[in-house]
Amino acid sequence: MAPKPVPAWLNSAAWASKPRSPVRSSYSFGERSSSAPFESRGGKSAGDNEDFVSKISKVHGENSMQHGESEVQGGLVAPTTQVWSNPGTTATLQKSDSLDPLSPTEEEEKVVKSTSSFDYRVNLFTTELTRRRIHLAELQRLSAQGIPDAGGIRATTWKVLLGYLPRNREDWATELAKKRATYVVFRDEMIINPSEVTRRKEEMEAMKAAELEALEGPLQRHEITHDDHPLSLGSKSVWHQFFQDTELAEQINRDVKRTHPDMQFFCGDDDFARENQEALKRILFIFAKLNPGIRYVQGMNEVLAPLYYVFKTDVDEMNVAHAEEDSFFCFVELLSDFRDHFCQQLDNSAVGIRSTISQMTQLLRRQDEELWRHLEITSKVNPQFYAFRWITLLLTQEFNFADSLRLWDSLLSNPDGPLEILLRVCCSMLLCLRSRLLAGDFTTNLKLLQHFPSVDINHLLKVADDLK
Repeated sequence: MAPKPVPAWLNSAAWASKPRSPVRSSYSFGERSSSAPFESRGGKSAGDNEDFVSKISKVHGENSMQHGESEVQGGLVAPTTQVWSNPGTTATLQKSDSLDPLSPTEEEEKVVKSTSSFDYRVNLFTTELTRRRIHLAELQRLSAQGIPDAGGIRATTWKVLLGYLPRNREDWATELAKKRATYVVFRDEMIINPSEVTRRKEEMEAMKAAELEALEGPLQRHEITHDDHPLSLGSKSVWHQFFQDTELAEQINRDVKRTHPDMQFFCGDDDFARENQEALKRILFIFAKLNPGIRYVQGMNEVLAPLYYVFKTDVDEMNVAHAEEDSFFCFVELLSDFRDHFCQQLDNSAVGIRSTISQMTQLLRRQDEELWRHLEITSKVNPQFYAFRWITLLLTQEFNFADSLRLWDSLLSNPDGPLEILLRVCCSMLLCLRSRLLAGDFTTNLKLLQHFPSVDINHLLKVADDLK
């Protein structure tokens, strides 16, 4: 079979960027019950990685003179224009609900209709997010082109795309109140010391005994039940469960401490960073308790981090105060599409991670059989050595944080689901390194794919879009 001609876009200058140096160590995700340490991505110093919280708090006016080039370290700009105010706060919407959502206003008609205009894109998202009923298809189309970092637009849009916020805006306040209250119940019931459980039982028994004493006479001697004893090994023992939970919490704690070590937001020495780490731990712990079939798998912290960061840096104070609750439910929604990848018992099934990796390699074979043959047959690079991490962590470890957020805009807005576009992005990542991979052997190619070089994320997404 004659090889397919090389597409013209492979010769684009966008692929000519140099690899990050020094590269970080490989993230081995194969032994999912272990907690192998992560290393700082890119080996960058704190000076090279100014925390995103300080960037996102800058005044938007500094960027208003150059909206066409308003990116700050990969796309993070100052969010000062508030799109949606949490019910109960004093902030207001930019658009009034009294306006007809289907009819353009005079102000909109005056906007310069250039898709590269930052203000124009902010206006488009503001218009869409302030409708009485969100047009999901239109919001998905806009988000696939990138969500502007202004006014909490990304936070609100992600919540809608993930189904956390309903399409009817009038239902937002009710749904948020209900779900946030539910999370508080989860937290109170699942994160508790067994001594507190025993104390509560004793209080209840004392109340019952007091009632019996009033009816029958002297108080009977209180005896500690077998399940209440700290040395009990019974499956129903609160202490036995506590020790199991302690092991789970320790594993989560080790991984959370290594979440984006180059970002002050997650790994700083101040109370704010420590508060963020504690929130991540609670979310992952509660998720593990509610999903005993999966529990916690190493790397889930990396999937949770972008959600929590976006919600915690919202401009609405009420939303920021409830970032933990919102992140939990959005994390659950996101993992519903990928949970089978984290279940080791399903690895070899039709819905397991190996089947998904096979879909990616078959897509590569259809697009570029010569490259597929070189990787699979000539250099014998097992795709599990690199694609396992790519897919399970949703590419959060392959790009810098700002590019990951831009990538997730497209993942979450894909009408066919995030997995479908994720496989196309993974395939485009291989195609963009075509010449280097064809010239490399097993060792060279494996190192290249496990330490993916920096590329233009927008061009990469365009190539992925062309693979439909």
